[in-house]
Amino acid sequence: MKRKDYKPRLLDNILDNYLEAFGAVCVEGPKWCGKTWTSSYHCKSEIMIGNPDGNFQNRQLAQLSPSLVLDGETPRLIDEWQEVPQLWDAVRFKVDQNGTKGQFILTGSATPNHKGILHSGAGRIAKLRMHPMSLFESGNSSGSVSLKDICNGKIEPQILGEVNLSRLIDFIIRGGWPANQDAPLKQAAYLPKQYIQAVLDDDVYRIDEIKRDKHKMELLLRSLARNEATTVTNNKLKNDIKEIDNEDIDVETVAAYLDVFHRLFLTDNQKPFEAKLRSPIRIKQAEKRHLSDPSLAAALLNATPEMLLNDLNTLGFLFEALCERDLKIYAESFDAELYHYQDYNNNEMDAVIALPNGKWCGFEIKLGANQIDAAAENLIKIKKAIESNGGMGPDSLCVICGLSNAAYQRSDGVFVVPITALRN
Repeated sequence: MKRKDYKPRLLDNILDNYLEAFGAVCVEGPKWCGKTWTSSYHCKSEIMIGNPDGNFQNRQLAQLSPSLVLDGETPRLIDEWQEVPQLWDAVRFKVDQNGTKGQFILTGSATPNHKGILHSGAGRIAKLRMHPMSLFESGNSSGSVSLKDICNGKIEPQILGEVNLSRLIDFIIRGGWPANQDAPLKQAAYLPKQYIQAVLDDDVYRIDEIKRDKHKMELLLRSLARNEATTVTNNKLKNDIKEIDNEDIDVETVAAYLDVFHRLFLTDNQKPFEAKLRSPIRIKQAEKRHLSDPSLAAALLNATPEMLLNDLNTLGFLFEALCERDLKIYAESFDAELYHYQDYNNNEMDAVIALPNGKWCGFEIKLGANQIDAAAENLIKIKKAIESNGGMGPDSLCVICGLSNAAYQRSDGVFVVPITALRN
């Protein structure tokens, strides 16, 4: 259902490819990230299960007979399918019946438990994770430098426009929410706060109708925000809540609540690099913690522009989260994956892009241009350590910077690229 005012997303090409390969595609992701708008753009008919018209007539019809809501021109969008979990099996059965590709697009902002679902849908329903907008998608990156080109070891050196700290703070507080891009910053800051409240007030119960301690869930979210872009353990999250908020919560409850946040797409952790390095270097297996958008962490910290200007340490972690959100979106658009590297010799790379052909590239993320030299030295040191131990080193190295006005390759081979010039 083509719309003239539709703003293209990097997911568009992936969704088209999936529709050609599978009978149905389920587009998942956090609320308000644009799932329905994008899916509607790619469909020819639709039914909104959450539509309140007629006393939620669509939902009642789907509950009465799921197959009745599947009729329509294909691809047919079924929005918020998890409101009626039986729809999953109905779609799978319909796909099996006629065997054609691209019949349905399902969207979901929560992963329900398996109650009422009999089959996984493997081979029939593909899952596709959608994220909030990257800076390139929202028009805040010039897109003059390609991440894919960096991974292939080539960029054109160029002078770019100046970037000030206030603009980077704006990107963090505003976030990648499509509805937030044209709002004044003061008003834009309300959306992530309301998002969190909506999740706590409603979604955590609706996901499986289990009543949970809202206050403790909020404390855990605040702890996640304080530990954004770190590899903190569940036990450390528990201790963090005790030390800062003076509240007791056991590790089992922390794990259970984190699972709920994961099912609501509120978190989007960065996995540890698992390439077969063929070396004795031991790699830590801790995930790097991320909320699904840095604006959520900023909202939970009650971070204002003035506060972040006076707390560059916190700003640095939030800027790293912003960059890693974008790197993940860009990498996924060409079938690559985002990881992080951390070994037991205290060597770390902020980000690793693993390519489909087995090659990989290492990245450091730095807010200020004065940190570029140290970041490049760190990347080269780790590359040499891996290779000297018989491992497969990275094919390219890059420093992603906030306050830099140029994209270039240093004499030591390390690329330097501003986040406001990056695209897929």
